Amino acid sequence: MSDPFQSFTDSPVGPARTASAVVPSDSTALPRLPKALYIGGGGDVTLRCVDSAADVVLSAVPAGSVLPVRAQFVRATGTTATAIVALG
Repeated sequence: MSDPFQSFTDSPVGPARTASAVVPSDSTALPRLPKALYIGGGGDVTLRCVDSAADVVLSAVPAGSVLPVRAQFVRATGTTATAIVALG
């Protein structure tokens, strides 16, 4: 398949080039820092961004939302949203 954009440098604001399911965990970091998180099933998301020292709770995130956050952790405790996908 040809890629007309292959000569362009990837950037944090460019479209995602990878997607992987997120399994929330209180102790395990995401295997790769994403550009954003897609929330398939609405609810709360407890996460820690790459340059943050503490977790935050994003409350009542609607289904179908894309959160432009570089999260290193998505915590199981406090996360009620489902079908979370890391976009990288």
